[in-house]
Amino acid sequence: MQIHHSVYPKERIRLGVLCFFLMQGLCFSTWASRIPDVKAVFAADDILFWSWILFLIPVGKFIALPLAGWLVSRLGSRLMVQVSVLGYAAALFSIGTVSNVYLLGGCLFGFGVCWNLCDISLNTQGIGIERLTGRPFMATFHGGWSLAACAGALLGFWMIVWGVSPFRHFSIVAAVIVLGTFFGRKYLQKDVEPARADEKEGKEPPALWRFVRKPEWLLLELGFVSLFALIVESAMFDWSGVYFKSVIQAPDSLQIGFLAFMVMMTAGRFLTNYAYGKLGKQKVLQLAGFLIFCGFFLSALPGGMMTSMTAKVAVISVGFMLVGLGISCMVPTVYSLVGAKSGTPVGIALTILSSIAFAGSLIAPPLIGLVSKTFSLPHAYMLVGLLGLCILLMTTFCKAFKN
Repeated sequence: MQIHHSVYPKERIRLGVLCFFLMQGLCFSTWASRIPDVKAVFAADDILFWSWILFLIPVGKFIALPLAGWLVSRLGSRLMVQVSVLGYAAALFSIGTVSNVYLLGGCLFGFGVCWNLCDISLNTQGIGIERLTGRPFMATFHGGWSLAACAGALLGFWMIVWGVSPFRHFSIVAAVIVLGTFFGRKYLQKDVEPARADEKEGKEPPALWRFVRKPEWLLLELGFVSLFALIVESAMFDWSGVYFKSVIQAPDSLQIGFLAFMVMMTAGRFLTNYAYGKLGKQKVLQLAGFLIFCGFFLSALPGGMMTSMTAKVAVISVGFMLVGLGISCMVPTVYSLVGAKSGTPVGIALTILSSIAFAGSLIAPPLIGLVSKTFSLPHAYMLVGLLGLCILLMTTFCKAFKN
């Protein structure tokens, strides 16, 4: 897949696509920063019950997988970016309006559907920009997503301190995204698949179902590492706020866990390209797995045993920062490896990769909820931390990650 170059300069096209990554990150973190408040509105005190409510987001993402690949291939990523980003904003707005837990579940399901449509279409645009310019911009795009998510987390923290309701908060952000889509849509580009060798020879190109029936081994290896990474992300995105509010019972002015995580995730993504040059992609991923392991165990063990609230907040925040730094490079690096090494058409390759990876999003909410209900949320975090070691081992021994 290549991007059809329009009349706009390449730099302006790249910045236009980056703006959509920014809007997606802002939309996501707006929701994530207010999860404890939405939980309180519906009096969802049972942690296992709340985990099943959150489970509807990855269900929506997972169900949208075949739809996303088909729509991007059929309608093009340019149109689907616009539709999915506007749908994402509409779902966020709807979450703030509902007063019934079943309607909340429906809104979260729609949020997950639009999230995945946005992921596939935006990353298709991103990979096309890399091929258009011949430069590795995927980490920068995901860094922009994280920067906006970090800004959204900071805005959410301020909204909590100022007592602004989730409805007003969500409405403001949804309006910003609608305006951003209106002004940025002209920079999105049409997809143009490069001619395959069999097409040049006049042969019939392979049917898309063959790629799904027998995917590349490369995509399987990348997919399982992505699966572990998405479990880690889900543990932080959905539960970091709950960890600070319910586990360590920090006051509103000290609920900085999600913000600390997002700050380091953002910094890590902007440092990823520099780290590639110094260490190579394989060693960067190995280091990432080690940091994830250390971060979760630091949060669950030393942080949980302290009696001083200030010390707890400080140590657990450092643990969350380590996890943020570790997870920062996972998704952009894997997507970049797909663009560089895979022989499968990009839209289909991303769909296959996402089909494996998003199982992690399905596993995480009930797994964390069940372990938390049986033992505690810190125990669930230690279990997730072990996936950091799994990432370290896979990136060390699997062929897909060798430089």
